[in-house]
Amino acid sequence: MGDAIFVQKSGLLGVGIVARCGVLTPHQLSGLARLAQELDCQACKLTTRQTLIFLIPEDKLDQLRQGVEALGLRIGVFGEIVRNVKACAGSSQLCQRSLADVYELAGIIQDRFMNRPVPNDFKISVAGCHRGCTEPFCADYGVVATGEDCYNVYLGGRGASKKPIHASLLAEGISSEGVIALLDYILERYTALAQPKERLCHTISRVGWEAFRAPEELLERFRRGEEGDFLSFLAQATKEGK
Repeated sequence: MGDAIFVQKSGLLGVGIVARCGVLTPHQLSGLARLAQELDCQACKLTTRQTLIFLIPEDKLDQLRQGVEALGLRIGVFGEIVRNVKACAGSSQLCQRSLADVYELAGIIQDRFMNRPVPNDFKISVAGCHRGCTEPFCADYGVVATGEDCYNVYLGGRGASKKPIHASLLAEGISSEGVIALLDYILERYTALAQPKERLCHTISRVGWEAFRAPEELLERFRRGEEGDFLSFLAQATKEGK
């Protein structure tokens, strides 16, 4: 595991740069443009994981790293780790279809979990509605907003391979706090159960789905929607009746 820096056949370095959900401020965008010119960058490439690849000479790497950090960005990560979070810019300001502020949630997840060691590459995708522009069903851990602070979570997907796998529903109608708590639980289970360099979908296939099913008490604690509202009402009514 390490930084997303790859030597190309040409001898240039391909360096991945990460922003929150792929969203750049005008200051960051203009700063990156200046860096590209200063570092003799041959080309910039947008990736499907919402990173920006700079193709630069090897002797410019330290300068690029310093410039990226000064802009409030970071070099991406690669290997047996949790990757940067792929998420739509779902918020009231950035997408009219978004049902929840997934831009904020994805940023919190990325800050907390990115670069965490795991048995193999672990990808997280977050979508603000059922359209799933960020392909949450093709991620190891996919999150789809179904309402305000209400999400469904899918597990075990894998895209970009000869045999893509569709993720399976793990939890319905949980809050953003539940999404984070459940992710923490899944990463612990994955680390404990996987063989070295085994992708999550293969671990699930080998040990069975039940080994990753979250305890009901964990889900109940963070469940949203009509059921959660009723339970909250019932608990409050019981408390007031005492």
